[in-house]
Amino acid sequence: MARQHTGFPGIGGNMQQLMRQAQKAQQDVAQAQEEIGEKIFEVSVGGGAVKVTLNGKKEFQSITVSPECVDPDDVETLQDLILAAVNEAVKTADDAMAEAISKATGGLNLGMLGM
Repeated sequence: MARQHTGFPGIGGNMQQLMRQAQKAQQDVAQAQEEIGEKIFEVSVGGGAVKVTLNGKKEFQSITVSPECVDPDDVETLQDLILAAVNEAVKTADDAMAEAISKATGGLNLGMLGM
């Protein structure tokens, strides 16, 4: 009796297992993204002069400016502090998301960070 050739010996079972693992990783990533999306990140710069709060979805919750750092003759410094705080807050949220996805995928880079 002739054996039917399926292309790659033993690949069928391995492919099903791989698909199950991929589906599990996808579910784990979705859960991690949801959890991080609900987290609140707070960053301050300039010794607490400017504080930015945002959630894991990068939706800003608040920006607080200390009255002591408001100098009408030096608005540029305040602008720089705000910009630094916003950038640091976004980086903090991005890093937390990347870490959560890495844990969910077992460290595999599956191109899911842009999700």
